[in-house]
Amino acid sequence: QVQLVESGGGLVQAGGSLRLSCAASGRTFSGYGMGWFRQAPGSEREFVAAISWSGSSIYYADSVKGRFTISRDNAKPTVYLQMNSLKPEDTAVYYCAVGKSAVILTRSRADYWGQGTQVTVSS
Repeated sequence: QVQLVESGGGLVQAGGSLRLSCAASGRTFSGYGMGWFRQAPGSEREFVAAISWSGSSIYYADSVKGRFTISRDNAKPTVYLQMNSLKPEDTAVYYCAVGKSAVILTRSRADYWGQGTQVTVSS
């Protein structure tokens, strides 16, 4: 079956960096978009970033633009999220997702979800 396995979360001080990875397996993901969402305690899950199959279309939430970078390696297939200049408000469980397109992912509609990885940013 399809599996999305996230890694790279942890505890970091404000201003620091983390790199999340999500390895996908279980089917062919050709043409699919991949992305990241997050959910903070007491909040709804929110869109963070998405990337198209080719990598030519990339979308970010306004709150992370200029600080986070999404990328993918279709040979593996794996999606990454480089997070720089982290803030305490970035603290959340981060989820990897796969959907029919990057645009659809921006609407929080995904076909597959990972289990999540905790990111905690201390002030």
